[in-house]
Amino acid sequence: MPELTEEQRKQLEEKIKKMSPEELKEFQKQQCIFCQLISGKIPSKKVYDDEKCIAVLDIAPASKGHLLIMPKEHYAIMPQIPDKEIGHLFLVSKYLSQVLLKVLKVSGTNVFVANGAVAGQRAQHFMLHLIPRKEGDKIIEVEDKLIDAGLRAKVKELVEKRLKTLLGVKEEKQAALPKGEQNVPEEKSVPEEESAETKEETAEPDAEEETAAEEKVEEKPAKTTKKASKKSSSKLSSSKKNKPKDEPESAGDASLDDIANLFK
Repeated sequence: MPELTEEQRKQLEEKIKKMSPEELKEFQKQQCIFCQLISGKIPSKKVYDDEKCIAVLDIAPASKGHLLIMPKEHYAIMPQIPDKEIGHLFLVSKYLSQVLLKVLKVSGTNVFVANGAVAGQRAQHFMLHLIPRKEGDKIIEVEDKLIDAGLRAKVKELVEKRLKTLLGVKEEKQAALPKGEQNVPEEKSVPEEESAETKEETAEPDAEEETAAEEKVEEKPAKTTKKASKKSSSKLSSSKKNKPKDEPESAGDASLDDIANLFK
């Protein structure tokens, strides 16, 4: 259809507003390319034809055998189609799907409907898309395009944990698994020499070891007391020499042991 000028578009809008529902439906039918295809004005490769609908090969197929199943009466969107007619369209799509499976030896089929412009409908005429599918054809990779596989696994794990927490469900233990399949953490093996040494270190000391340790502790201050006694005796002798004559000799009464005790 050639593009309209601004003046022609305004005239057309005014004409459409004045049309009755029957006139408007007939006008839409005259402007619809697929209605012209159904009437035979536009050539096509028909696969199925009855009194209510027609099926033709898509000129830009998603895969080999892609069919368009359309009602012969003009309907723009699905809600306009009577229940009996929409039921008949799906019965025909069921029959043609079986035919495609046998003839093309495909693994499955997609029955696709774009209902409304927001849903991706580009044609003015309602139709069903019947698309043959094979394993790995990569026609519609919904999961890979929407969410990455790794991200889906993480989200699933988080949702499961949160759901169990909200429901108060405890995580199942591995008791139900066979003995050979339980994931029991392996105990770290310790060499016999290291284990013996650690046992000896952690074990409490015997009575003999305690007494020997006490004797060692007592020996140390004894040595220091001897040194201290020598220093004190030298100091004492020097004090005797430098002592005034009038001072009594009371310091001479103290023994070396008494002086050593002062340094303990």
